[in-house]
Amino acid sequence: MKTIQTNARHTEWLSAEDMHDTSKKWLSELEFGKEEQLFFEDLIRSFTLQILDNNHFEESKILIVKLSKIVKQTQVLINAVISHEKKLSILVDGVDQIQEEMAYRKEHRNLIELISEFQKRYKSIKTKLFNLIKIVMKEGKQKRLLDKQ
Repeated sequence: MKTIQTNARHTEWLSAEDMHDTSKKWLSELEFGKEEQLFFEDLIRSFTLQILDNNHFEESKILIVKLSKIVKQTQVLINAVISHEKKLSILVDGVDQIQEEMAYRKEHRNLIELISEFQKRYKSIKTKLFNLIKIVMKEGKQKRLLDKQ
């Protein structure tokens, strides 16, 4: 039963193994996102002068602030998933702890929603950053060509 939806009924049917696999996938994606964010920060540093150009200043300022927030949120989510994963034993210890198990499943549902929303925001920011850098690189190339003439 690998279908993960935010509907409470569906989450109740997820096995401990499914939730463990999902948590591992989240951690992998978030860790990769951290590496991507370092790349974006380096890219921004490489094109700082062009980005701070009057034509792109406001847009770049907004994107840099958003990237900074995403970096912090990524670490918060990593910590939350690690903590969540450590509590998985509640479901597999063989002891009936109905309230704790329900709380764990509710936390898993919440993480599904949080990470899904985070991924949407992050994808949007990545797209905007790539577009900005692409424009800045094209302008730089055009300027170099004009300077050579």
